[in-house]
Amino acid sequence: MHGLFKTIIVWLMTMEAKAVLRKYRPRIVAITGSVGKTSTKDAIYTVLAPHVFVRKSEKSFNSELGIPLTILGRPNAWNNPIGWFENLIDGLVLIVWRTKYPEWLVLEIGADRPGDISSVAKWLPADIVVITRLPDVPVHIEFFETPEDVVREKASLLRALKPSGVFIANADDSKVLALRDDVPGQSKTYGFSLGSDIHAKELRLLTDSDSLLPTGVVTTIELQDGTKSTELRAMGTLGAHALSPMLAAIAVGDALGFDLEESARALGSHIAPSGRMRLIRGIKGSRIIDDTYNASPVATLAALNSLAIAGRSKRTIVVLGDMLELGRYSFDQHREVGMKVATVADMLVTVGFRARDIAEGALSAGMPDLMIQQFENASKAGEYLQNIVEPGDLILIKGSQSMRMERTVEEIMEDPSRATELLVRQEREWKKR
Repeated sequence: MHGLFKTIIVWLMTMEAKAVLRKYRPRIVAITGSVGKTSTKDAIYTVLAPHVFVRKSEKSFNSELGIPLTILGRPNAWNNPIGWFENLIDGLVLIVWRTKYPEWLVLEIGADRPGDISSVAKWLPADIVVITRLPDVPVHIEFFETPEDVVREKASLLRALKPSGVFIANADDSKVLALRDDVPGQSKTYGFSLGSDIHAKELRLLTDSDSLLPTGVVTTIELQDGTKSTELRAMGTLGAHALSPMLAAIAVGDALGFDLEESARALGSHIAPSGRMRLIRGIKGSRIIDDTYNASPVATLAALNSLAIAGRSKRTIVVLGDMLELGRYSFDQHREVGMKVATVADMLVTVGFRARDIAEGALSAGMPDLMIQQFENASKAGEYLQNIVEPGDLILIKGSQSMRMERTVEEIMEDPSRATELLVRQEREWKKR
């Protein structure tokens, strides 16, 4: 869908979405940040679902089109004009006739270019705004002059917050915390930092009893006033940043008066979204950390830090694709990631032209040349891994969306027939690309 047709569709869908919000007046949780939006959105949905009738953005519906689609409860019709016509008709039905509509909406709000969020904030009345993280060099910075411009764009979502609303801030990010000064109403914080309203203590690893490969993580969380504490488990995922979305969800629940233990218990069955630090069984008794949804420097470094939490398996293999949309920061950021790889991994496999700078960084930090392999595409990297993976290997796979690193995962996952169930970008439209 391109050009004038897309512009018309976006305008019509947005008009319908505004009308639906005016008619049904659902309460809204709006989430933004440079990393962790989708995982946070899904975790908040898990906490709210036992209490209220709630709808969340599907997958990563966070754009000028994805937000209205979520409000209207309609799918992406891609390049099908008939599908878009049906979406518009169904939107009109919602407006003209009263039907059962969610009490709460959990909306992911993204920004690829200046104005993406500030324009949405003008018409989206939010009861709760969650900002996950604002790193120094975010993804999508290519279309902004400076990282500060990205921060300002993300922060503009706070303009959507109702006077009676609540700002949920990541206490582990100083830039997010500083935004509380711009919010006249209530705010709550979450994180591993002391003083957080929802405070997580030390992180502990869960492993298989036989292979000792990771199966999840666990921490103890407590209210800042010390009145309550409970255990929070995140199964099938790894790393402190994998727990952060759950902490945000518990903070939302706390703001709404939900019991801490009840929220933690609901999250005990929560499954990490596809491609977000999800643990998948690999061939020959290996374990894959599938973080293939997208990649920014801060998210990639966080994923690499999770390997330190996992301890040393038989071998640690890191497979990294290009990190895109970094503009003039690209060379330095790829090289920095490579230097980090050398401290946490036994072997590095890169995919793409820009990822060669990751390899150079690893070499400069002391990783032996024989332990570095470079490929042009994700499938070739997967074919190589099929031949060298051994029992007990822990394999982290990550890269920007366009690198299609899920194809590497599919080559080495234990049961490829479950790819549609477990991996990102398995829809027919993606498969054509």
